[in-house]
Amino acid sequence: MKASLKHLIATGLLASAPVFAADCVMPETPELPDGTSATMDEMISGQKAFKAFQADAQAFRDCVDETMEAMKAAADEGEEAAVAKYTAAVKDYNGSVAAEEKLAEEFNSAIRAYKAAN
Repeated sequence: MKASLKHLIATGLLASAPVFAADCVMPETPELPDGTSATMDEMISGQKAFKAFQADAQAFRDCVDETMEAMKAAADEGEEAAVAKYTAAVKDYNGSVAAEEKLAEEFNSAIRAYKAAN
């Protein structure tokens, strides 16, 4: 009986996972200023855009985290569809971290270029 209930719950979570995942939207990567020619105001705007992106990316990861917990439970039960969805969610989560790291590198390069030019 417990196994049937677990299976029913896991199936329900899988069926609702796309609804939760649809609410998790990765933010657009902002355009950063060219540090070699940007003004101070453009650099400040770039910093604000970067910080907003970081906050939105964290909100995305928090959302994916919640969805992944449900998928992981079903995947641990051996549900093939759950394994595929969980793997995709992990890829999305890791992709958002990589995008944030790349943007941070780009912004730091722009800051160095701005400082060198001014």
